[in-house]
Amino acid sequence: MFTGIVEGVGALRSSDKRQGFTNWVVEFPEGALDGIEIGASVAIEGVCLTVTSINGRSASFQIIEETLHRSTLGNLRPGDPLNYERSLTYGKEVGGHLVSGHVMEVGKIIKRLDSRDENNGEATCSITIQTSEMVGKYIFEKGYVSIDGISLTIGNTHNNASFDLHIIPETLRRTTLGHKKEGSLVNIEIDSITKATVDTVMRMSDGV
Repeated sequence: MFTGIVEGVGALRSSDKRQGFTNWVVEFPEGALDGIEIGASVAIEGVCLTVTSINGRSASFQIIEETLHRSTLGNLRPGDPLNYERSLTYGKEVGGHLVSGHVMEVGKIIKRLDSRDENNGEATCSITIQTSEMVGKYIFEKGYVSIDGISLTIGNTHNNASFDLHIIPETLRRTTLGHKKEGSLVNIEIDSITKATVDTVMRMSDGV
């Protein structure tokens, strides 16, 4: 489990396709891997991956084809920045919401509006993400959603299954969202509590 509070940004250093999986080597900032062991879970762009080896500031991950196809990971290339979060430990503050690292769908940024504070020069932005009707039924104003592993609060929702997010300066600084443009693809994970509630209500409405 994760909190959706991204710890920092690493970089994809290599991607080697092998029999049945692709091997990634990801480089992390100094100290980010302190205390981590082989077999540990790390969320990369919101996808839960398992550490298979560690070498200095780099860690390797083995990614199966289904994961590459069902997320944005299959589109990434060496040099691309990556959000990362180490798995939640008991007793740690949950500043965002509980995230499993299981991507539900890939969405697309269809609109981005940037602005800058005249007093301090800090940048903010608003983005609109298009998703499918299947995922759209779980999207509610002021609800939670994970975008590329980032816990965010949903703004306005629209009839075409798109929704707005308002990104604060700190999130732009600490994550890959600052690099995303109109047309960029993002990993979407729905809040598990929201999903369970909606599914239960729908089953009751259907008389199941």
